[in-house]
Amino acid sequence: MPDPTTTSRLAARPWAAGLVRQEWFLGVGLVSALAFLVAGDTLLADLSQPLWLLSMFGWLFVAILGCALAVVRHADELAERLGEPFGTLILTLSVTAIEAVSISFVMTHGGEPTLVRDTIFAVLMLILNGLIGLSLLLGGWRHREQTYNFQGANAYLGVIIPLAMMSLILPGYTITTPGPTLSFTQESALALLSLGLYGAFLLIQTGRHRGFFTADGAEEAGGEPSPGGAPPAWYSAALLLGYMVPVVYLAERFAMPLDYMIRSWRAPVALGGVIIAVLVATPEAIGAVRAARANHLQRSVNILLGSVLSTIGLTVPTMLLVSHFTARRLVLGVEHSDFVLLLLTLLLSVVTFGSGRTNALQGVVHVLLFVSYVLLIFQG
Repeated sequence: MPDPTTTSRLAARPWAAGLVRQEWFLGVGLVSALAFLVAGDTLLADLSQPLWLLSMFGWLFVAILGCALAVVRHADELAERLGEPFGTLILTLSVTAIEAVSISFVMTHGGEPTLVRDTIFAVLMLILNGLIGLSLLLGGWRHREQTYNFQGANAYLGVIIPLAMMSLILPGYTITTPGPTLSFTQESALALLSLGLYGAFLLIQTGRHRGFFTADGAEEAGGEPSPGGAPPAWYSAALLLGYMVPVVYLAERFAMPLDYMIRSWRAPVALGGVIIAVLVATPEAIGAVRAARANHLQRSVNILLGSVLSTIGLTVPTMLLVSHFTARRLVLGVEHSDFVLLLLTLLLSVVTFGSGRTNALQGVVHVLLFVSYVLLIFQG
């Protein structure tokens, strides 16, 4: 017979009663991490067999993606308590950490010198065109026109544009080193400038101009959880960190089948960046599209533009630091059709977020530009 005291405690905290049912994928992630920890060399020893290669790739991809989705879910729960922009900030920083870890491990497992550039460029194309386009298209189709805080979007783009230009375009025009690369001094300056601009943005976002990043321009306070009906903040924070553990370890193992697949199948090198971009952007994509469909476009804008900003402002300096300690050469500058697509994307983003209102037509244009990017990966 159940203990009455225990039953009453669970009744007061229904979130505790559903712990196993809601967090079962944590077990999947931990078991997967344990399997590769104990027998990883055996599991990844015979990747020359196509079926086995696809099995290992799929296992690791699903495990990492599932844990990343759970990270986003708990970040969203924290967001409800902290309010904007702190909730979105936790989400973007969590996903950026996953991205940086994934790129680092793939790069140190023999990845191409263009992997960092291709991944960052893929994230920009996926978010600024694919996800923003899908959000505006679905939101505009349902609600005709949607509004957002123009000052917040302008602040995002005001930092994204110079960071993207300095990180992905400027290296192709320097003459200190051959090719679209930077010298150590130039890389150090780029890392410091990126961190400085991102830090200045955070001061604005979390300080005196918090209202720029809310729909009505007023500062949002953290929401109060329902008595006993929602998990406390420490619970969501602990599980967020708990899901990050298998992500970090499995990302290291995921690097081997990913690198082997691209090399053995002679696939375009940029495809590796696209796969990593899809892996890290999918959790945010779900939240952003849902927000747009629910007519909460401001939250969608905060998620997507915040993700792009953190990708450039934090991932680039991190990768420069990793490349320095691992003595691996980085090629940062985009070339040929990618150069044109990047300039067109930045220009289109300025036009799209230049009025405070959006509609489905703008979404269609962004989606078609993303389709062009995918086509040029294989037919560039």
